[in-house]
Amino acid sequence: MSFRGLATTTLKSAAVVTAAGAACVAYAAAIEVRWFTLRRVTVPVLPVGTAPLKVLHLSDLHLMPAQEKKIRWVNELARLEPDLIVNTGDNISHPDSVLPLLRAYGALLDVPGVFVFGSNDYWKPHFKNPAKYLLPANKQRHKPHGPDLPYEEMRSAFTAAGWADLNNERSTLKVNGLRLDFAGTDDPHIRRDRYAEVAGEVDPAADLSIGVTHAPYQRVLNGFVGDGYPLVLAGHTHGGQLAVPFYGALVTNCDLDTSRVKGLSTWGFEGRQAALHVSAGLGTSPYAPVRFACRPEATLITLVPKAGETAG
Repeated sequence: MSFRGLATTTLKSAAVVTAAGAACVAYAAAIEVRWFTLRRVTVPVLPVGTAPLKVLHLSDLHLMPAQEKKIRWVNELARLEPDLIVNTGDNISHPDSVLPLLRAYGALLDVPGVFVFGSNDYWKPHFKNPAKYLLPANKQRHKPHGPDLPYEEMRSAFTAAGWADLNNERSTLKVNGLRLDFAGTDDPHIRRDRYAEVAGEVDPAADLSIGVTHAPYQRVLNGFVGDGYPLVLAGHTHGGQLAVPFYGALVTNCDLDTSRVKGLSTWGFEGRQAALHVSAGLGTSPYAPVRFACRPEATLITLVPKAGETAG
């Protein structure tokens, strides 16, 4: 092949690669980021002889006031008739998002629920260099946070609806005749977690004990599992947000490994194990409104009796 022919072929190849890259970016920004999906998983953690319990895990809406498609989609989740809502934070991204958020949750606020906050419940997001997101969590340098968001207004609305505030708190709910004990932490990603304030062995009198946090950092997971919690729920990771098909996520934005970036897995510590569910969430930062090979999601978790047990 002549030099001219080689140059022409190279330019054509570059053009094809550029066009393919542009198409992927357009898809990630215009289609997948709004292509909401409901995941379903089953977790055997209930006592023998009890009926299944439906838990709706919501996380990382990062709601902007004009996101009507997201508002409608979340509002329609009430048709699932969940028994319990677990909200793992980062609900809003704008000072005017609280009322649209309450409209999105709608009838879900009438269901027993618990919640923790993430950083974007407290502070308005600001622009970050996207390349820094690819760094390990311990190498990232966080800029000073943006202006405060109306998190106390949101907290008051949630607690007025009967949802339990688990930000470094414990709580107990009676759901379908079952005693459910909870412990939660405030956001570990911004080091607001105070696990020592909720630490201690689970009460064997509870039918189920659940740990709840926004960001699944190992120090918090180890605390819950070490204290005997059989189920831990978290969000924050966005499922990696940009994944490579047939490979998976590149980052988790915390010290969790990428094999557990979303969905159901097992976390072990000091000879104990727990089911860990990490939600990929329903939104993104308004400064990085893209998802690729990682659809925005909510999860319906069906809790069922533990396998292999017999009535005593």
